[in-house]
Amino acid sequence: MINNRNAQMSYEESLMLLDIQKLQFAIYDLALFLDTHPNDPVALYRHNMFTEQLMQLRNAYEARYGILSIMGNESGDTWRYINSPWPWER
Repeated sequence: MINNRNAQMSYEESLMLLDIQKLQFAIYDLALFLDTHPNDPVALYRHNMFTEQLMQLRNAYEARYGILSIMGNESGDTWRYINSPWPWER
């Protein structure tokens, strides 16, 4: 059965998810580099900058489309994660 939610994903939502994936990849890649070059100021600056950008983008995505993972930023007096489409249903 094809999930209708996937077919209904907006162009803007898919671009936001792609940007989240790009930032996550860059952060992990820089973290691996920093494991062997811990004193590289440029790599550390970029890691921190990308981490901040990712946090802002995830917060914007979750406010608009729902929580991405169980580790998401949940607020309010209800547990919204169970009511949103699961991350693999997006």
